[in-house]
Amino acid sequence: MKNLKFHLMKKSNPIILALLSLAFINCKTEKHQFPIEKRYWDTEDYNKVTLELNYGYESDEKLPSFDDPETRVIVEKLTDHENYKIVLDDEELGIRYKNEVAETFFKEWKGMTDIYDATDRKDKFLYDKELLAVWHFGLGLQLKNFKLGYDQIIENADDPNAKQVQRRLNSNINTLIKNYLIYIDKVNNEKAFSEEGKSKLAEGIDTYYTALIELYPDADYGEMKKKAELLIKKSKSDRIKSSLNALIELINSKEDKE
Repeated sequence: MKNLKFHLMKKSNPIILALLSLAFINCKTEKHQFPIEKRYWDTEDYNKVTLELNYGYESDEKLPSFDDPETRVIVEKLTDHENYKIVLDDEELGIRYKNEVAETFFKEWKGMTDIYDATDRKDKFLYDKELLAVWHFGLGLQLKNFKLGYDQIIENADDPNAKQVQRRLNSNINTLIKNYLIYIDKVNNEKAFSEEGKSKLAEGIDTYYTALIELYPDADYGEMKKKAELLIKKSKSDRIKSSLNALIELINSKEDKE
């Protein structure tokens, strides 16, 4: 590559310039491989991509981001909810099979949460939009994952109304709620997010917490409500406060109907 560049300096040739540009593109492509040509990524794709993004980049090498036109498609594919929905929403597939796929997706997603968590010297996230997109992917996935588990428990039970079955169902829902508390806890670190990031963080609360409560309206959201009330006092972002207030009001509306 150095010899080619030296030759170009000696003689300005459009053909050589084109070849040089192509060489750089090929080098970049060969270094990091992603199946961007596939319409949907399966769990095997996620395993390979997550490993590459977590361990295949140098510490000073820029990761794929929404702001980079050349690598934006990688982040879009990585956080595309259709990748799991195409399987989990397929009514022709069995519930046991879909549960297995959902569990595998969930395991892969837990590895994805480490990809974009780097911060700079001011403790600001370097990739806050990408980080939140990964988390939104996980929040949506978990709604599908736990619902499939819920449905399979009922399907396999002799008596779905039996106390033992109901305890198991409630335990699953409570686990999902606790998982959701991890995301809302990011408000404690809102200083690490840009203004756009704070807006994205609030959007996650608006979208996925509303979906959670609508899916399981009779669940116990006491701990979530208490945390939201505490975070409102701590937050400096009007956008985030608005989302937390809406969440509390939604929980209150469900409690009033009981």
